[in-house]
Amino acid sequence: MDKNINIKVRVWRQRSAKDKGRFVTYDLANISQGSSFLEMLDILNNQLIHEGEEPIVFDHDCREGICGMCSLYIDGHPHGPDNLITTCQLHMRKFNDGDTITIEPWRSAGFPVIRDLMVDRTSFDKIQQAGGFVSVNTGSAIDGNAIPISHDTAELAIDAASCIGCGACVAACKNGSAMLFVSAKVSQFALLPQGRTEAARRVKRMVAKMDELGFGNCTNTRACEVECPKGVSISNIARMNREFIKAKNKD
Repeated sequence: MDKNINIKVRVWRQRSAKDKGRFVTYDLANISQGSSFLEMLDILNNQLIHEGEEPIVFDHDCREGICGMCSLYIDGHPHGPDNLITTCQLHMRKFNDGDTITIEPWRSAGFPVIRDLMVDRTSFDKIQQAGGFVSVNTGSAIDGNAIPISHDTAELAIDAASCIGCGACVAACKNGSAMLFVSAKVSQFALLPQGRTEAARRVKRMVAKMDELGFGNCTNTRACEVECPKGVSISNIARMNREFIKAKNKD
């Protein structure tokens, strides 16, 4: 049964990318364990505004685990200590009375801090824009569905497409690698006949943009797979590497 708890939160405060950040500790009383983590931050911000302080800046949008905006590093884990959920799906019943919770922004050169807990993730948009799409005419939805695809292939493509681009994989990786995100986007098209026509050009452009933006390489620690809120498999990275080698061999 949910109860109200008293907690401390250590929050990273940083006015801009150029300023030096620091942790600030706040006390929160009577927080319902039925509250979501983001609702707890809303309560804290109301408290700060009431006390005449600047509220904490953090990203959020759908609050349904779909958009991937709620990019928080909580107690050493992207999206917090629970598995296969985003921060907006995390509830305060995961914490106990008297706990101190540490909240940080994503840590990666590819995601510079904008302010407090908000980071700039437009690098993912740039990688997607480099080739993560189908531009050939594949007909209407009915035409697309008329192409036979095995059940296993369809499942693999859907699993890859479940990536929401939140950036937890980058935040979890000691190298700041974006290969799980890029490989998921490459795979969701490369597995389907509608995406094969542009497969070689797509993988070369997306990998080149990823490298240009300063993301690191994969060293198979699997931290990205463990922390991914959607359970995207690193088998997609192996598929992307095969696609990339095939594309380069055609040059």
